[in-house]
Amino acid sequence: MLADLTAGAVEDAEARATVRPLAEVESAALAQRPALDVLAALAPSDRVKIIAEVKRASPSRGDLAAIPDPALQARRYEEGGASAISVLTEGRKFKGSLADLEAVKAAVTLPVLRKDFIATEYQLLEARASGADLALLIVAALEQDDLARLYAFTQQLGMTALVETHSADEVDRAVDLGAQLVGVNARDLSTFQLDRDLFGRLAERIPAGTIKIAESAVLAPDDVAHYRAAGADVVLIGEALVTNDPVSTLRAFLEAGA
Repeated sequence: MLADLTAGAVEDAEARATVRPLAEVESAALAQRPALDVLAALAPSDRVKIIAEVKRASPSRGDLAAIPDPALQARRYEEGGASAISVLTEGRKFKGSLADLEAVKAAVTLPVLRKDFIATEYQLLEARASGADLALLIVAALEQDDLARLYAFTQQLGMTALVETHSADEVDRAVDLGAQLVGVNARDLSTFQLDRDLFGRLAERIPAGTIKIAESAVLAPDDVAHYRAAGADVVLIGEALVTNDPVSTLRAFLEAGA
């Protein structure tokens, strides 16, 4: 599944490149205002921080929410206390787009993450050209040389990479990069099975000073408390926020992670 999602995302980016050539996207990326300081926004504090996700659908859950106005959704996340906004831009299975990212970036003052299946420099240039402050790099989707190259390019563009892992080996690969944001996704992107305890088993492999992010398997405040107790500085939440009132749900989650 992960390989298919990545291949599809690259194919769609190549199609966009026939309309908007690399040089044009690069020029737009370099013309953007500097990316926000993500490390400061997500720095460890006395309570958990939340990356709130704009997410219409997923391969495992199907349609979640229509979200006709992603900018409004993002403003409600900011009102509820989110520290950053994640925007799914993959179109085939998640029904997102770069237009969603651009709308969200224009609507909030928080850092914005392009969450997609990124495997090329063109996709990173698109992210910066659309205003992204962070970009997702999934270790399982990339060979180490490619991961290192894309990580370095993300930094060159002034963005921060959220390096996502699913195993001890992948955490070690992220640490070897010098990643400052390491995510542990409870959802295995090959099988889509969930393991809420995976973060707790892997967190000790992430060095002190690195921001630890728990992803997936969050439906209730208890899930946030569980991740916080296991050492999470940040929790990324999507489904629970798009299927419930985002403001009150976020506030309950933040209280649970205090």
